[in-house]
Amino acid sequence: MTTNNSSSAPRGTHGADRVEVDDRRAGKAGLAVAGLGIVIFNIAPFMNWVDPSGDADPRTGYATDSLVPFIAYLGLGLLLAMVYAASRARRGQHRGLTLVSMAVGLAATIQCIAFALQPMGGLERGDDLSAQIGVYVGIIGAALWALGSGLLAKEIEGDDGHSRSDR
Repeated sequence: MTTNNSSSAPRGTHGADRVEVDDRRAGKAGLAVAGLGIVIFNIAPFMNWVDPSGDADPRTGYATDSLVPFIAYLGLGLLLAMVYAASRARRGQHRGLTLVSMAVGLAATIQCIAFALQPMGGLERGDDLSAQIGVYVGIIGAALWALGSGLLAKEIEGDDGHSRSDR
């Protein structure tokens, strides 16, 4: 009696007749939450971020710091990439991409919190700046972005190297 231990046999083959197929896909709730957060974060730069004390001249996120819209656009790019991965990956997500999105969302959250505590850009001009509503909208959007990406990262990924018992 000979046994064929060929490496070309399908993964999950048990006996000659039975093939176990893992067709689970990542849930999309995390992607939806991340998408909502990214959209909210992209609205925040259009809102007032700082107001020089004593002046009636509030500045938007765009006028305050060019990093604000850059992070917002980076979020859009990551969202499009995650949506593409959801449509193409075998199990509906690419964990590496999702973890990068979570890291950028966390960085954006921390940046907005730091901005709310001590608005950036006023020291070199001698302005006494106070944070405005756009910073707080940015915090909410970035936190949702990071949370949603984290929820998606918890889901099963497109890698075939993990079995059901790994979860």
